[in-house]
Amino acid sequence: MSIMIKKRDGHYEPLSVEKTKKMVAFACLGLDSCDPIELEMDCKLQFVDGMTTKQIQQTLVQTAIEKVIQKVDDGFGNMVNRMNQDWQFVAARLYLFDLYKEAAINRKYKAFGYGNFTDLVKTLVAAGRYADFFLTQYTEAELEELGDYIKPKRDYLFNYEGIKLLADRYLVKGFNKEIYELPQERFMAIAMHLAVIEGDKKVHYAKKFYDLMSELKMTTATPTLANAGTPFHQLSSCFISGVEDNLWSIYDVNAKFSRVSKHGGALGIYLGKVRALNSDIRGYKNSSGGVIPWIRLYNDTAVAVDQLGKRKGGATVTLDVWHKDFYEFVELRTNNGDDRRKAHDIFPALSVPDIFMERVINREHFTLFDPHEVSRVMGFQLEDYYDDDTNKAFTEKYLACEASPDLHGIEVSALDMMKKIMRSAVETGTPFIFFRDTTNRANPNKHAGMIYASNLCHEIAQNVGFTDLDEEIIQDDGSIVTRTKAGDMVTCNLNSINLGQTSDEELEENIALQVRMLDNVITINQFPVPETRVTSEKYRAIGLGTSGYHHYLVKHKVQWESDEHLAVADTLFENIAYAAIKASMELAKEKGAYPAFKGSQWETGEYFERRGYTSERWQQLRADVAKYGIRNGYLMAIAPTGSTSNIANTTAGIDPIFKKFFIEEKKGSFTPKTAPDLSSETMWFYKEAHTIDQQWSIKACGIRQRHIDQAQSFNLYITPQMKAKEILDLYVEAYKQGIKTIYYIRNQSLEMDECTSCSS
Repeated sequence: MSIMIKKRDGHYEPLSVEKTKKMVAFACLGLDSCDPIELEMDCKLQFVDGMTTKQIQQTLVQTAIEKVIQKVDDGFGNMVNRMNQDWQFVAARLYLFDLYKEAAINRKYKAFGYGNFTDLVKTLVAAGRYADFFLTQYTEAELEELGDYIKPKRDYLFNYEGIKLLADRYLVKGFNKEIYELPQERFMAIAMHLAVIEGDKKVHYAKKFYDLMSELKMTTATPTLANAGTPFHQLSSCFISGVEDNLWSIYDVNAKFSRVSKHGGALGIYLGKVRALNSDIRGYKNSSGGVIPWIRLYNDTAVAVDQLGKRKGGATVTLDVWHKDFYEFVELRTNNGDDRRKAHDIFPALSVPDIFMERVINREHFTLFDPHEVSRVMGFQLEDYYDDDTNKAFTEKYLACEASPDLHGIEVSALDMMKKIMRSAVETGTPFIFFRDTTNRANPNKHAGMIYASNLCHEIAQNVGFTDLDEEIIQDDGSIVTRTKAGDMVTCNLNSINLGQTSDEELEENIALQVRMLDNVITINQFPVPETRVTSEKYRAIGLGTSGYHHYLVKHKVQWESDEHLAVADTLFENIAYAAIKASMELAKEKGAYPAFKGSQWETGEYFERRGYTSERWQQLRADVAKYGIRNGYLMAIAPTGSTSNIANTTAGIDPIFKKFFIEEKKGSFTPKTAPDLSSETMWFYKEAHTIDQQWSIKACGIRQRHIDQAQSFNLYITPQMKAKEILDLYVEAYKQGIKTIYYIRNQSLEMDECTSCSS
């Protein structure tokens, strides 16, 4: 009696071992180091009656991925790791074959692989899974042309981790998780959406955008990857909002947070204006509960309104280091103290002025103040000032506060405060650090506002404002109209150049396309909050970043801890900056400069002077920007790119690799993972993050920062063996090198919670 195998459509047919052999051979095709017979033998496939084809496929996939790292005898009785990265691609192909079969069944076509793209679009529009612009803005002929342009073989660029992540999180599926869309169709749908406003050139640009994404030469932000082409196309990663010292503003920002989180965004909240614990309220002394109760409110919203049902909402709250609530705030996430004053799902960040770091270095005292009392007694709001190159406005105001006998400041040791920061960082990875004076000095749009805080991943540096309630009007029909005065609510529109897959010669052309893509995001985006549209159209801010930085260094045989690394970083990021600014200037010629351009450092040329851009090409670009303007008021920001760099098979952001190779256990299965392009040759150029002298990372970050108008999501890696003095030296050196922000302090013994939204 023959063994019967259950097919995906439910019917049974006799077992055909030859079909399995052909599939395995096809998966190994072109990968000479992977023997299909070896895979068949190692999987020890036991065929039983009633077995499903999906079970056969899963067994083959798991066997292939487990072969990436194997224990073998070195010939001397020692068991050593033998690695073969190509098995990751065999596993990816086997997994893809499974997707192809599922899609064919659900879409009712017979071919192996991809079906008709136009039919898919019509099906998903009718089902409410695609937006209707596919059919209203593109003709049938254009849909057919773009469908024919799809390159299915580019699926073979994915390794197993990348294709599984893309399929699990980002492919548009049916409401019951049925597979409809395939990887190349996801890229084409995104490309078509971002090109839809390009008029008679939309098909041309859709192809260009598709090529960049499908060849893995760039990564898009996760909201763009997930939402582009869908009816709810909120494409931005992060938002930043300021809170005034009143109940209306506190709850208004909470409402905004819920709407942002609902559509997959994270929020940065500046809380530095809110009065401290035991401050007065309407003259009644010792009445205020301080900032902690409001942070707990935002914490509850983060938990209640999750990001598209995939994970809890993400928010960072920034407080000035001189705020009287500093000591409670810095321990928000620690496990000691009163848990009723904790907020374990909020990521605290400190806004740090120059004078604090100077007093830490000089071992001097520092004074904490209540911002409400400062405003009432001194007649100014201390948080509204910063130290510029010539005007030390913040320091002057701060010293005036310290000299005032009418303020009830608390004098403490600056070094003791720094110890509190470091103790929390070692335990929780936070608080993040925002060097406010450094950031505002380099702000190209200081004529239009001030930067109070950064976003969750701390790569965004844009003007932040405060929305105020103007009036509430009761109409004759009983309806109520609320009028507000909108402040700048920052929107982060992100994507990243995949340095690990892009040659130096391709940079300028690819960057021009990516800047155009990001600028189009602003135009087509479905903003969750009205203020975000107002601010986005005012500055047309984007965040062009990089992933694959360590991958790039390794491919160019550059050691992390070397002067060559510093020189390469300087040249590479100057070229990226030049290409990005030039691309935005060319867009301004075509579509106009951003509305707040007049009076900016882009217009005056101060942006170029500050960075020492004096070569002939830079001087010409400076003149062109002054003449034609620039399309985007903010241009470059280096996001962490945690998940999307896995899809693109490269290293994350500007980070060094965590491990050269390791085995991840998840739900009882073991998945070997390796650094990109790891081989006997590249092994020695990859140095793991916690073994790197962090001073080299800080120097490289400072060099890159000169060329980046916003900031970098920059992590420091520490070990339990490091002394407190060594950790302090890292903070001090980061400040001295002109770094704008510090994201996580990644202790070797801790796991950190990444923000999905910023993983561009």
